[in-house]
Order: sequence, then structure tokens, then C-alpha cells
Amino acid sequence: MTDIRSEIAYLEGIPRKNGELVFSAPWQGRVFGMAIALTAERFQWETFRSLLIAEIAAAPEREYYASWVAALERLVVEPNVVSDSDLATRRAEFVAMQRDEIY
Repeated sequence: MTDIRSEIAYLEGIPRKNGELVFSAPWQGRVFGMAIALTAERFQWETFRSLLIAEIAAAPEREYYASWVAALERLVVEPNVVSDSDLATRRAEFVAMQRDEIY
């Protein structure tokens, strides 16, 4: 696998302040962390990056890290790592506040 740190170091578009990553909400940092973990262990960074580019292009008005969520969903659903129904169930649980934000 590619060294993710070197890939991210020069990635354009990631909000930064004084060179440090900036997240305006805790969920954004979690999404970022999930992307890093998945691309370090299971998927190629370039695969995620391509999905992210497509998601941003498909909905340019969408919040930046919401596009990361959409790309991550595609990353795990398209190869059937997670089923659409499992993803929909988890999403509904979070919306209904039936699931802890962390777990």
C-alpha cells in the first residue's frame, strides 16, 4: 500500500490553517480518520480519491466533508464490503439518535 501520509501531505482541497488540518465539527475528523484507516489497510488511496473527485463534481454545493462521507459509502458499498441495507439502517439509527455517535 502507498504511504498515506505522503499522499495527504500534498492533497489540495483539505481545509488547513498554518499547515494543520482543520475540522469545523468532530464528525469531519472522524470521516477523515475512517478514510485514512480504510485506505491504509484495505483500499487504495487512488480509488478513494477518484470517488471523492466524482462526488465533489456531482454535488459541488455539498459541504466538503459530506462528499468524503459519500465517497466512503461508495468505497464500501460498491465492492459489497457493507450492504446498502446495513448502511441505510445505520444512517437511520444516527438520524433517530438511536445510536451513540462514537460507536
